[in-house]
Amino acid sequence: MKLLIASDIHGSAEYCKLLLDAFKRESAEKLLLLGDILYHGPRNPLPNGYSPAKVAEMLNDIRGKIVCVRGNCDSEVDQMVLNFPILSEYAVFCSDGINMYLSHGHRQVPPMRRGDVYLTGHTHVPLCVTEQEGYLHLNPGSVSLPKEGSERGYILYDDKIFYFKNLNGEIYKQTAYWENLQ
Repeated sequence: MKLLIASDIHGSAEYCKLLLDAFKRESAEKLLLLGDILYHGPRNPLPNGYSPAKVAEMLNDIRGKIVCVRGNCDSEVDQMVLNFPILSEYAVFCSDGINMYLSHGHRQVPPMRRGDVYLTGHTHVPLCVTEQEGYLHLNPGSVSLPKEGSERGYILYDDKIFYFKNLNGEIYKQTAYWENLQ
C-alpha cells in the first residue's frame, strides 16, 4: 500500500494544496497526518497562505483517505470543522506487515518493539533513525514551516521503502525498512 506521510500544515492553504497535489501525483492510497493541521501556534509565524478554513475544506474533500493524530496545536474546535477524526494522541496503521505508530511527537513514546515504525512530526525537522530499542523513528519535517534549513516535504511509503521528498516530489533521502532492523 502506498502511503503519503506528512505533518505540521499549520493552516497554510498554499502548502496544503501542494501537499494534496503530491498526494495525487504519488497515487497514494492513504494520507497519514501527524498533527498540527489548522492552527499556526503561538511560537510560529503565520505561514504563507494562512487560511485554516480553506485547509479544512481541502482535507474534508478527501476525508475517507486520511488517518490523523492530534498535534499540540490542534483542539476540539478544530474537530468541529474537520470531517475526519483528529483528536486521538496515537494511532496504529499496519501495511505490508509493518506496525506504524503515529504520534505528533510531543508526548511520551508509546511502548515500541523491535521492527516497529514510529512516525512523528512536531519538530519540523526530518528524522530517520533506528532507536536503541530496534524501532525505526521517522519524521517528515513540516509541510509549511520547516526548521533548521530543511525543506517543506513529506515521506512516501511504498513497498517497504520510505522516500523523503520535498513538495516538488524530489527524493532527498530514502531508507528501506529491512536495512534498519538491528
